[in-house]
Amino acid sequence: MSKPVLVVGSGPAGLSAAQSLASAGQKVVLVEKEKSLGGAPILSGYAKLVPSGEWAKDAIGGMVKRVEENPLISVRLNNVVQNFDGKPGAFVAKLKDGSEIETGATILATGFTHFDSVNKPEWGFGTYEDVVTTTQVEQMISSGKGVRCPSDGREPERVAILLCVGSRDRQIGREWCSKICCTVSANIAMEIREELPNCHVYIYYMDIRTYGLYEGKYYWESQEKHKVRYIKARIAEVTSDGKRLIVKGEDTLVKRPIMIPFDMVVHAIGMDPNVDNMTLSAVFGVDLEKYGFIDKASSYLNMSQTSRDGVFVAGAATGPETIDDSIAQGQSAAMAALSLLTGFGGRKAE
Repeated sequence: MSKPVLVVGSGPAGLSAAQSLASAGQKVVLVEKEKSLGGAPILSGYAKLVPSGEWAKDAIGGMVKRVEENPLISVRLNNVVQNFDGKPGAFVAKLKDGSEIETGATILATGFTHFDSVNKPEWGFGTYEDVVTTTQVEQMISSGKGVRCPSDGREPERVAILLCVGSRDRQIGREWCSKICCTVSANIAMEIREELPNCHVYIYYMDIRTYGLYEGKYYWESQEKHKVRYIKARIAEVTSDGKRLIVKGEDTLVKRPIMIPFDMVVHAIGMDPNVDNMTLSAVFGVDLEKYGFIDKASSYLNMSQTSRDGVFVAGAATGPETIDDSIAQGQSAAMAALSLLTGFGGRKAE
């Protein structure tokens, strides 16, 4: 079909969808609200990716380069879709910059928003400088400067990683598991131990969910090879004695209170719905599921379909997702869009 496919969002899913479409000879318009492509792995400065172990700047950066160099893909940065009308084969999207795009189908690959730890104040974020998030630790590692206490730049001798911050927490309205945090945390713990072999790393958990093939590579290896210590606990609060941070809670295995000092406390933050999802829902006329992610049709029919014909979705826009699965879903959405356009055979939509 002569009309391009509109892809909104340029994280792993969006890059994958755009590249897959272009590989099939289909023109693409890729719209990204930020000033550069790559989504969270690039914009948030991720370090080594799970499970490949590749640096984000290389793996996702390579995807960005292929998209930027493809003549069939037109990239529109610093832009959003403000109006979207029409029907499959004959949509019209109006962008913030005033341009209009005629498109046959659209793929929403708009991703997620990192949980903001200020919504969990009792665990010290925003109060103590050395309480940080997994994203901040990834930035420390990817910068090449190493893991350091933000308050004074020293190497931490004892680090606590608290799991399920912004996940599986009904009190703050986050009932869902964010799927990848346990594995990412184990990976970060091993990276800290490799960089700082004298640093003791503890992971506080409710349950460990390094599902599938991640169990051996991350959960067991982090304990057996890197000596990361796991504590099954319920955290009450993170305070300070003036010198160190104090993690207070209950060891739920032995049913006793615990209070351990640390130099740094890391929040393993979850994946929230994109903060723009209400707007995206209104503009594109698609439904959201009960937690606020973009709703999708039955996977047994077409896993990429939204509630609106001709509008597809991929990646963490539909809920917490791994990077590898987001890439696969981007390819799936591309094939679904191509299948739709093939049905029109280049003719004008009726």
